[in-house]
Amino acid sequence: MNRRKDPTLQTTTGGHARSREERKVLAATLVGTTIEWYDYFIYAQAAGLVLGPLFFAPIAKDNPALAQLLSFATIGISFLFRPLGALICGHLGDRLGRKRMLVLTLVLMGVSTAAIGLLPTYADIGALAPLMLIGLRILQGFSAGGEWGGAALLAVEHAPVQRRGLFGAFPQVGVPLGLILATVVLLVLNTLLGKQGFASWGWRLPFLLSLVLIAIGILIRRRVEESPVFQRMHERRRESCAPLKLLFSHHISAMVRSALIFMGDNAAGYLLIAFFIGYGQKTVHLPATQVLSACTAAAGSWLVFTLAGGHLADRIGRVRTFQLGYALLALWAVPMWWLIDSGSIAAFTLAMVVLSVPLGLCYGPMAALFAEMFPAKVRYSGVSVGYALGSILGGAFAATIAQWIISSYGQSWLAGAYLMTLSIVSFAAVSRGDDPMGVDLEVRDAPEAERGQKRKPNQPSTLG
Repeated sequence: MNRRKDPTLQTTTGGHARSREERKVLAATLVGTTIEWYDYFIYAQAAGLVLGPLFFAPIAKDNPALAQLLSFATIGISFLFRPLGALICGHLGDRLGRKRMLVLTLVLMGVSTAAIGLLPTYADIGALAPLMLIGLRILQGFSAGGEWGGAALLAVEHAPVQRRGLFGAFPQVGVPLGLILATVVLLVLNTLLGKQGFASWGWRLPFLLSLVLIAIGILIRRRVEESPVFQRMHERRRESCAPLKLLFSHHISAMVRSALIFMGDNAAGYLLIAFFIGYGQKTVHLPATQVLSACTAAAGSWLVFTLAGGHLADRIGRVRTFQLGYALLALWAVPMWWLIDSGSIAAFTLAMVVLSVPLGLCYGPMAALFAEMFPAKVRYSGVSVGYALGSILGGAFAATIAQWIISSYGQSWLAGAYLMTLSIVSFAAVSRGDDPMGVDLEVRDAPEAERGQKRKPNQPSTLG
Protein backbone atom coordinates (compact mmCIF):
# COMPACT_ATOMS: atom_id res chain seq x y z
CA MET A 1 0.00 0.00 0.00
CA ASN A 2 1.32 3.47 -0.92
CA ARG A 3 0.88 5.47 2.23
CA ARG A 4 1.64 8.83 0.56
CA LYS A 5 -1.28 8.48 -1.82
CA ASP A 6 -3.78 7.55 0.87
CA PRO A 7 -5.35 10.70 2.34
CA THR A 8 -6.62 8.76 5.34
CA LEU A 9 -3.02 8.31 6.49
CA GLN A 10 -1.98 11.97 6.44
CA THR A 11 -1.33 13.76 9.71
CA THR A 12 0.26 17.03 10.71
CA THR A 13 3.28 15.15 12.00
CA GLY A 14 3.70 12.83 9.06
CA GLY A 15 3.24 9.16 8.29
CA HIS A 16 5.63 7.95 10.98
CA ALA A 17 3.55 9.55 13.74
CA ARG A 18 0.40 8.03 12.33
CA SER A 19 2.02 4.60 12.20
CA ARG A 20 3.15 4.92 15.82
CA GLU A 21 -0.33 6.01 16.92
CA GLU A 22 -1.89 3.13 14.98
CA ARG A 23 0.31 0.65 16.82
CA LYS A 24 -0.67 2.18 20.16
CA VAL A 25 -4.36 1.95 19.26
CA LEU A 26 -4.11 -1.67 18.15
CA ALA A 27 -2.18 -2.59 21.30
CA ALA A 28 -4.65 -0.77 23.55
CA THR A 29 -7.75 -2.29 22.00
CA LEU A 30 -6.18 -5.75 21.94
CA VAL A 31 -4.94 -5.71 25.54
CA GLY A 32 -8.07 -4.05 26.87
CA THR A 33 -10.52 -6.43 25.25
CA THR A 34 -8.35 -9.41 26.22
CA ILE A 35 -8.58 -8.41 29.87
CA GLU A 36 -12.26 -7.53 29.66
CA TRP A 37 -13.15 -10.87 28.12
CA TYR A 38 -10.84 -12.81 30.41
CA ASP A 39 -13.07 -11.52 33.21
CA TYR A 40 -16.19 -12.56 31.36
CA PHE A 41 -14.93 -15.97 30.30
CA ILE A 42 -13.46 -16.94 33.64
CA TYR A 43 -16.99 -16.76 34.97
CA ALA A 44 -18.46 -18.72 32.04
CA GLN A 45 -15.94 -21.51 32.52
CA ALA A 46 -16.33 -21.56 36.29
CA ALA A 47 -20.11 -21.81 35.78
CA GLY A 48 -19.57 -25.00 33.80
CA LEU A 49 -17.22 -26.47 36.38
CA VAL A 50 -17.90 -25.50 40.01
CA LEU A 51 -20.42 -22.70 40.58
CA GLY A 52 -23.53 -24.90 40.50
CA PRO A 53 -22.73 -26.91 43.67
CA LEU A 54 -21.25 -23.86 45.42
CA PHE A 55 -24.11 -21.41 44.93
CA PHE A 56 -27.09 -23.73 44.34
CA ALA A 57 -26.16 -26.39 46.90
CA PRO A 58 -29.66 -27.67 47.89
CA ILE A 59 -30.66 -28.13 44.25
CA ALA A 60 -27.30 -29.68 43.36
CA LYS A 61 -27.75 -32.26 46.08
CA ASP A 62 -31.10 -33.51 44.77
CA ASN A 63 -30.88 -32.60 41.07
CA PRO A 64 -27.34 -31.93 39.75
CA ALA A 65 -28.60 -31.39 36.19
CA LEU A 66 -30.99 -28.63 37.31
CA ALA A 67 -28.21 -26.97 39.32
CA GLN A 68 -26.05 -27.00 36.21
CA LEU A 69 -28.87 -25.42 34.21
CA LEU A 70 -29.21 -22.67 36.82
CA SER A 71 -25.46 -22.13 36.79
CA PHE A 72 -25.52 -21.70 33.00
CA ALA A 73 -28.56 -19.45 33.36
CA THR A 74 -26.51 -17.00 35.44
CA ILE A 75 -24.35 -16.55 32.33
CA GLY A 76 -27.44 -15.56 30.36
CA ILE A 77 -28.80 -13.17 32.98
CA SER A 78 -25.90 -10.78 32.51
CA PHE A 79 -26.63 -10.62 28.78
CA LEU A 80 -30.04 -9.15 29.52
CA PHE A 81 -28.30 -6.07 30.92
CA ARG A 82 -25.90 -5.64 28.04
CA PRO A 83 -28.37 -3.47 26.08
CA LEU A 84 -28.65 -1.14 29.08
CA GLY A 85 -24.87 -0.86 29.25
CA ALA A 86 -24.76 -0.38 25.49
CA LEU A 87 -27.36 2.39 25.59
CA ILE A 88 -25.80 4.32 28.46
CA CYS A 89 -22.14 3.81 27.56
CA GLY A 90 -22.91 4.21 23.86
CA HIS A 91 -24.79 7.47 24.47
CA LEU A 92 -21.93 8.83 26.60
CA GLY A 93 -19.36 7.52 24.13
CA ASP A 94 -21.06 9.37 21.27
CA ARG A 95 -21.03 12.57 23.35
CA LEU A 96 -17.85 12.37 25.45
CA GLY A 97 -15.61 10.11 23.37
CA ARG A 98 -14.66 6.47 22.89
CA LYS A 99 -11.56 6.56 25.12
CA ARG A 100 -13.23 7.68 28.36
CA MET A 101 -15.87 4.99 28.19
CA LEU A 102 -13.31 2.28 27.48
CA VAL A 103 -11.45 3.06 30.71
CA LEU A 104 -14.71 3.24 32.70
CA THR A 105 -16.03 -0.10 31.43
CA LEU A 106 -12.67 -1.77 32.07
CA VAL A 107 -12.67 -0.62 35.71
CA LEU A 108 -16.29 -1.65 36.26
CA MET A 109 -15.70 -5.11 34.82
CA GLY A 110 -12.57 -5.64 36.91
CA VAL A 111 -14.16 -4.60 40.19
CA SER A 112 -17.22 -6.81 39.71
CA THR A 113 -15.07 -9.77 38.66
CA ALA A 114 -12.76 -9.50 41.67
CA ALA A 115 -15.80 -9.21 43.95
CA ILE A 116 -17.07 -12.58 42.69
CA GLY A 117 -13.81 -14.08 43.91
CA LEU A 118 -14.60 -12.81 47.41
CA LEU A 119 -18.22 -13.97 47.58
CA PRO A 120 -19.36 -16.31 50.37
CA THR A 121 -21.06 -19.45 49.06
CA TYR A 122 -24.48 -20.96 49.83
CA ALA A 123 -22.93 -22.94 52.69
CA ASP A 124 -21.87 -19.64 54.30
CA ILE A 125 -24.89 -17.33 53.90
CA GLY A 126 -27.63 -19.38 52.27
CA ALA A 127 -29.87 -17.95 49.55
CA LEU A 128 -28.19 -14.55 49.74
CA ALA A 129 -25.12 -16.04 48.01
CA PRO A 130 -26.73 -16.68 44.59
CA LEU A 131 -28.50 -13.31 44.79
CA MET A 132 -25.18 -11.53 45.30
CA LEU A 133 -23.66 -13.58 42.48
CA ILE A 134 -26.46 -12.53 40.13
CA GLY A 135 -26.02 -8.88 41.15
CA LEU A 136 -22.33 -8.94 40.22
CA ARG A 137 -23.15 -10.72 36.96
CA ILE A 138 -25.50 -7.84 36.13
CA LEU A 139 -22.61 -5.39 36.60
CA GLN A 140 -20.44 -7.54 34.35
CA GLY A 141 -23.13 -7.55 31.69
CA PHE A 142 -23.56 -3.77 31.90
CA SER A 143 -19.80 -3.31 31.47
CA ALA A 144 -19.53 -5.76 28.56
CA GLY A 145 -22.39 -3.97 26.81
CA GLY A 146 -20.39 -0.75 26.64
CA GLU A 147 -16.92 -2.24 26.16
CA TRP A 148 -17.06 -3.80 22.74
CA GLY A 149 -18.41 -0.83 20.81
CA GLY A 150 -15.78 1.54 22.13
CA ALA A 151 -12.86 -0.80 21.42
CA ALA A 152 -14.14 -1.67 17.96
CA LEU A 153 -14.67 1.95 16.96
CA LEU A 154 -11.36 3.15 18.36
CA ALA A 155 -9.62 0.63 16.09
CA VAL A 156 -11.77 1.07 12.97
CA GLU A 157 -11.93 4.87 13.13
CA HIS A 158 -8.12 5.06 13.37
CA ALA A 159 -7.68 2.67 10.42
CA PRO A 160 -6.76 3.46 6.81
CA VAL A 161 -9.87 2.83 4.72
CA GLN A 162 -8.29 -0.16 2.93
CA ARG A 163 -7.42 -1.85 6.24
CA ARG A 164 -10.51 -1.35 8.37
CA GLY A 165 -11.29 -5.04 8.37
CA LEU A 166 -7.83 -5.99 9.68
CA PHE A 167 -7.71 -3.14 12.22
CA GLY A 168 -11.20 -4.03 13.43
CA ALA A 169 -10.09 -7.64 13.89
CA PHE A 170 -7.62 -6.65 16.62
CA PRO A 171 -10.18 -5.90 19.35
CA GLN A 172 -11.95 -9.05 18.15
CA VAL A 173 -8.77 -11.05 18.74
CA GLY A 174 -9.06 -10.02 22.38
CA VAL A 175 -11.94 -12.48 22.70
CA PRO A 176 -10.01 -15.69 21.88
CA LEU A 177 -6.98 -14.29 23.72
CA GLY A 178 -9.17 -13.72 26.77
CA LEU A 179 -10.42 -17.29 26.40
CA ILE A 180 -6.87 -18.62 26.13
CA LEU A 181 -5.80 -16.67 29.20
CA ALA A 182 -8.83 -17.81 31.21
CA THR A 183 -8.44 -21.43 30.13
CA VAL A 184 -4.69 -21.52 30.82
CA VAL A 185 -5.25 -20.08 34.31
CA LEU A 186 -7.86 -22.75 35.03
CA LEU A 187 -5.62 -25.45 33.59
CA VAL A 188 -2.66 -24.42 35.78
CA LEU A 189 -4.81 -24.20 38.92
CA ASN A 190 -6.46 -27.57 38.26
CA THR A 191 -3.04 -29.12 37.77
CA LEU A 192 -1.47 -27.55 40.87
CA LEU A 193 -4.42 -27.78 43.26
CA GLY A 194 -6.23 -30.84 41.99
CA LYS A 195 -9.95 -31.09 41.36
CA GLN A 196 -10.91 -30.95 45.04
CA GLY A 197 -8.62 -28.05 45.92
CA PHE A 198 -9.84 -26.02 42.96
CA ALA A 199 -13.50 -26.68 43.79
CA SER A 200 -13.11 -25.76 47.47
CA TRP A 201 -11.12 -22.52 47.25
CA GLY A 202 -8.89 -22.38 44.18
CA TRP A 203 -11.74 -21.18 41.94
CA ARG A 204 -11.49 -17.77 43.62
CA LEU A 205 -7.94 -17.06 42.42
CA PRO A 206 -8.74 -16.44 38.71
CA PHE A 207 -11.33 -13.83 39.70
CA LEU A 208 -8.92 -12.01 42.03
CA LEU A 209 -6.22 -12.01 39.33
CA SER A 210 -8.44 -9.59 37.43
CA LEU A 211 -7.30 -6.69 39.62
CA VAL A 212 -3.72 -6.96 38.35
CA LEU A 213 -4.82 -7.28 34.74
CA ILE A 214 -7.14 -4.29 34.98
CA ALA A 215 -4.32 -2.05 36.25
CA ILE A 216 -2.21 -3.05 33.24
CA GLY A 217 -5.08 -2.42 30.83
CA ILE A 218 -5.82 1.05 32.19
CA LEU A 219 -2.18 2.13 31.87
CA ILE A 220 -2.10 1.05 28.24
CA ARG A 221 -5.47 2.53 27.26
CA ARG A 222 -4.76 5.93 28.79
CA ARG A 223 -1.84 6.39 26.38
CA VAL A 224 -4.11 6.27 23.32
CA GLU A 225 -5.47 9.37 21.56
CA GLU A 226 -9.20 9.83 21.03
CA SER A 227 -10.65 8.57 17.73
CA PRO A 228 -9.92 11.11 14.94
CA VAL A 229 -13.46 10.75 13.59
CA PHE A 230 -14.91 11.66 16.99
CA GLN A 231 -12.44 14.54 17.42
CA ARG A 232 -13.45 16.13 14.12
CA MET A 233 -17.11 15.59 14.86
CA HIS A 234 -16.66 17.17 18.29
CA GLU A 235 -14.85 20.18 16.82
CA ARG A 236 -17.80 20.86 14.51
CA ARG A 237 -20.25 20.27 17.42
CA ARG A 238 -22.15 17.67 15.42
CA GLU A 239 -22.81 15.78 18.64
CA SER A 240 -25.16 18.57 19.76
CA CYS A 241 -28.22 16.59 18.65
CA ALA A 242 -29.43 13.78 20.90
CA PRO A 243 -27.68 10.56 19.68
CA LEU A 244 -30.22 8.16 21.20
CA LYS A 245 -33.19 10.01 19.73
CA LEU A 246 -31.52 9.97 16.32
CA LEU A 247 -30.57 6.31 16.71
CA PHE A 248 -34.11 5.13 17.45
CA SER A 249 -35.68 7.48 14.91
CA HIS A 250 -33.58 6.48 11.89
CA HIS A 251 -31.51 3.38 12.60
CA ILE A 252 -33.77 0.69 14.04
CA SER A 253 -33.40 -1.53 10.97
CA ALA A 254 -29.60 -1.32 11.11
CA MET A 255 -29.60 -2.28 14.80
CA VAL A 256 -31.91 -5.25 14.20
CA ARG A 257 -29.84 -6.40 11.23
CA SER A 258 -26.58 -6.17 13.17
CA ALA A 259 -28.13 -8.15 16.04
CA LEU A 260 -29.27 -10.93 13.70
CA ILE A 261 -25.87 -10.97 11.98
CA PHE A 262 -24.11 -11.51 15.31
CA MET A 263 -26.57 -14.04 16.71
CA GLY A 264 -25.23 -17.27 15.17
CA ASP A 265 -21.58 -16.46 15.75
CA ASN A 266 -22.19 -15.53 19.38
CA ALA A 267 -24.10 -18.76 20.05
CA ALA A 268 -21.25 -20.84 18.61
CA GLY A 269 -18.73 -18.85 20.64
CA TYR A 270 -20.49 -19.43 23.94
CA LEU A 271 -20.88 -23.13 23.29
CA LEU A 272 -17.12 -23.24 22.86
CA ILE A 273 -16.46 -20.92 25.81
CA ALA A 274 -18.92 -22.20 28.40
CA PHE A 275 -20.68 -25.39 27.39
CA PHE A 276 -18.14 -27.80 25.94
CA ILE A 277 -15.72 -27.55 28.89
CA GLY A 278 -18.34 -28.84 31.32
CA TYR A 279 -19.90 -31.24 28.78
CA GLY A 280 -16.55 -32.82 27.95
CA GLN A 281 -15.84 -33.55 31.62
CA LYS A 282 -19.28 -34.43 33.02
CA THR A 283 -20.92 -36.15 30.05
CA VAL A 284 -18.10 -37.48 27.87
CA HIS A 285 -15.97 -38.12 31.01
CA LEU A 286 -12.74 -36.71 29.65
CA PRO A 287 -10.07 -35.50 32.12
CA ALA A 288 -10.31 -31.81 33.01
CA THR A 289 -6.78 -31.01 31.88
CA GLN A 290 -7.39 -32.59 28.46
CA VAL A 291 -10.65 -30.74 27.92
CA LEU A 292 -9.08 -27.41 28.92
CA SER A 293 -6.14 -28.10 26.60
CA ALA A 294 -8.54 -28.84 23.73
CA CYS A 295 -10.38 -25.56 24.28
CA THR A 296 -7.07 -23.70 24.45
CA ALA A 297 -6.12 -25.16 21.06
CA ALA A 298 -9.50 -24.12 19.67
CA ALA A 299 -9.04 -20.60 21.05
CA GLY A 300 -5.66 -20.38 19.31
CA SER A 301 -7.28 -21.39 16.03
CA TRP A 302 -10.10 -18.89 16.66
CA LEU A 303 -7.48 -16.14 17.07
CA VAL A 304 -5.75 -17.00 13.79
CA PHE A 305 -8.98 -17.16 11.79
CA THR A 306 -10.27 -13.94 13.34
CA LEU A 307 -7.27 -12.12 11.91
CA ALA A 308 -7.73 -14.02 8.65
CA GLY A 309 -11.39 -12.97 8.56
CA GLY A 310 -10.46 -9.31 9.05
CA HIS A 311 -7.84 -9.49 6.29
CA LEU A 312 -10.18 -11.36 3.96
CA ALA A 313 -12.91 -8.77 4.54
CA ASP A 314 -10.58 -6.08 3.17
CA ARG A 315 -10.07 -8.13 0.01
CA ILE A 316 -13.44 -9.68 -0.87
CA GLY A 317 -15.80 -7.62 1.29
CA ARG A 318 -17.40 -7.89 4.72
CA VAL A 319 -20.56 -9.63 3.55
CA ARG A 320 -18.83 -12.31 1.48
CA THR A 321 -16.54 -13.16 4.38
CA PHE A 322 -19.50 -13.48 6.73
CA GLN A 323 -21.36 -15.63 4.20
CA LEU A 324 -18.40 -17.99 3.93
CA GLY A 325 -18.15 -18.28 7.70
CA TYR A 326 -21.84 -18.91 8.29
CA ALA A 327 -22.06 -21.45 5.47
CA LEU A 328 -19.23 -23.44 7.07
CA LEU A 329 -20.77 -23.08 10.55
CA ALA A 330 -24.15 -24.38 9.38
CA LEU A 331 -22.49 -27.37 7.71
CA TRP A 332 -20.38 -28.25 10.78
CA ALA A 333 -22.98 -27.65 13.52
CA VAL A 334 -24.39 -31.20 13.49
CA PRO A 335 -21.43 -33.42 12.42
CA MET A 336 -19.17 -32.01 15.15
CA TRP A 337 -21.26 -33.79 17.80
CA TRP A 338 -20.28 -37.19 16.45
CA LEU A 339 -16.66 -36.35 17.27
CA ILE A 340 -17.50 -34.71 20.61
CA ASP A 341 -19.42 -37.76 21.84
CA SER A 342 -16.82 -40.28 20.61
CA GLY A 343 -14.96 -40.33 23.93
CA SER A 344 -11.66 -39.58 22.18
CA ILE A 345 -9.80 -36.45 23.24
CA ALA A 346 -8.26 -36.23 19.76
CA ALA A 347 -11.72 -36.23 18.15
CA PHE A 348 -13.01 -33.77 20.77
CA THR A 349 -10.11 -31.40 20.05
CA LEU A 350 -10.64 -31.69 16.29
CA ALA A 351 -14.33 -30.80 16.68
CA MET A 352 -13.45 -27.69 18.71
CA VAL A 353 -10.70 -26.54 16.35
CA VAL A 354 -12.85 -26.94 13.22
CA LEU A 355 -15.68 -25.05 14.94
CA SER A 356 -13.28 -22.16 15.57
CA VAL A 357 -12.64 -21.69 11.83
CA PRO A 358 -16.08 -20.30 10.84
CA LEU A 359 -16.28 -18.66 14.25
CA GLY A 360 -13.19 -16.61 13.43
CA LEU A 361 -14.20 -15.88 9.84
CA CYS A 362 -17.44 -14.32 11.11
CA TYR A 363 -15.82 -12.57 14.05
CA GLY A 364 -12.96 -10.89 12.18
CA PRO A 365 -14.95 -8.53 9.91
CA MET A 366 -17.63 -7.70 12.48
CA ALA A 367 -16.16 -4.45 13.84
CA ALA A 368 -15.60 -2.99 10.37
CA LEU A 369 -19.03 -4.01 9.08
CA PHE A 370 -20.92 -2.67 12.10
CA ALA A 371 -18.95 0.61 12.11
CA GLU A 372 -19.75 1.15 8.44
CA MET A 373 -23.46 0.56 9.03
CA PHE A 374 -23.89 3.65 11.29
CA PRO A 375 -23.00 7.36 10.99
CA ALA A 376 -20.51 8.87 13.44
CA LYS A 377 -23.11 10.65 15.59
CA VAL A 378 -24.76 7.40 16.67
CA ARG A 379 -22.05 4.88 15.84
CA TYR A 380 -21.02 3.98 19.40
CA SER A 381 -24.66 3.61 20.45
CA GLY A 382 -25.67 1.74 17.30
CA VAL A 383 -22.91 -0.86 17.21
CA SER A 384 -23.09 -1.40 20.99
CA VAL A 385 -26.86 -1.93 21.08
CA GLY A 386 -26.83 -4.16 17.99
CA TYR A 387 -24.01 -6.23 19.47
CA ALA A 388 -25.77 -6.47 22.83
CA LEU A 389 -29.08 -7.56 21.30
CA GLY A 390 -27.29 -10.13 19.15
CA SER A 391 -25.61 -11.56 22.24
CA ILE A 392 -29.01 -11.99 23.91
CA LEU A 393 -30.46 -13.75 20.86
CA GLY A 394 -27.33 -15.88 20.43
CA GLY A 395 -24.97 -16.55 23.31
CA ALA A 396 -26.95 -15.50 26.37
CA PHE A 397 -28.73 -18.81 26.84
CA ALA A 398 -26.94 -20.95 24.23
CA ALA A 399 -25.35 -23.17 26.90
CA THR A 400 -28.63 -23.39 28.82
CA ILE A 401 -30.61 -24.28 25.69
CA ALA A 402 -28.04 -26.87 24.60
CA GLN A 403 -28.12 -28.44 28.07
CA TRP A 404 -31.94 -28.47 28.07
CA ILE A 405 -32.12 -30.03 24.59
CA ILE A 406 -29.72 -32.81 25.49
CA SER A 407 -31.30 -33.44 28.90
CA SER A 408 -34.84 -33.52 27.43
CA TYR A 409 -34.28 -35.51 24.26
CA GLY A 410 -31.04 -37.38 24.90
CA GLN A 411 -29.75 -36.53 21.43
CA SER A 412 -26.81 -34.14 21.31
CA TRP A 413 -27.05 -33.58 17.56
CA LEU A 414 -30.31 -31.70 18.18
CA ALA A 415 -28.25 -29.01 19.92
CA GLY A 416 -26.29 -28.86 16.66
CA ALA A 417 -29.53 -28.39 14.74
CA TYR A 418 -30.31 -25.44 17.02
CA LEU A 419 -26.94 -23.87 16.16
CA MET A 420 -27.47 -24.59 12.47
CA THR A 421 -30.81 -22.75 12.54
CA LEU A 422 -29.24 -19.67 14.11
CA SER A 423 -26.46 -19.75 11.51
CA ILE A 424 -28.95 -19.81 8.64
CA VAL A 425 -30.84 -16.83 10.10
CA SER A 426 -27.58 -14.88 10.49
CA PHE A 427 -26.53 -15.80 6.93
CA ALA A 428 -29.82 -14.39 5.65
CA ALA A 429 -29.42 -11.20 7.72
CA VAL A 430 -25.92 -10.42 6.52
CA SER A 431 -26.94 -11.13 2.91
CA ARG A 432 -29.71 -8.55 3.05
CA GLY A 433 -28.64 -5.30 1.37
CA ASP A 434 -25.37 -3.98 -0.01
CA ASP A 435 -21.95 -4.31 1.54
CA PRO A 436 -21.05 -0.92 3.13
CA MET A 437 -17.33 -1.58 2.66
CA GLY A 438 -15.33 1.61 2.16
CA VAL A 439 -17.96 4.21 3.07
CA ASP A 440 -16.78 7.52 4.54
CA LEU A 441 -17.01 7.05 8.31
CA GLU A 442 -17.05 10.79 8.98
CA VAL A 443 -19.56 12.39 6.62
CA ARG A 444 -22.42 9.89 6.50
CA ASP A 445 -25.63 11.58 7.61
CA ALA A 446 -28.71 9.97 9.09
CA PRO A 447 -30.79 9.48 5.90
CA GLU A 448 -27.83 7.90 4.08
CA ALA A 449 -27.21 5.54 6.95
CA GLU A 450 -30.77 4.28 6.88
CA ARG A 451 -31.11 4.01 3.09
CA GLY A 452 -27.70 2.38 2.63
CA GLN A 453 -24.76 3.51 0.49
CA LYS A 454 -24.35 3.02 -3.23
CA ARG A 455 -21.65 0.53 -3.99
CA LYS A 456 -18.43 2.00 -5.30
CA PRO A 457 -17.20 0.82 -8.72
CA ASN A 458 -14.44 -1.35 -7.23
CA GLN A 459 -16.53 -2.64 -4.34
CA PRO A 460 -17.34 -6.37 -4.45
CA SER A 461 -20.95 -7.43 -4.70
CA THR A 462 -22.51 -9.82 -2.22
CA LEU A 463 -23.44 -13.43 -2.83
CA GLY A 464 -26.94 -12.98 -1.40
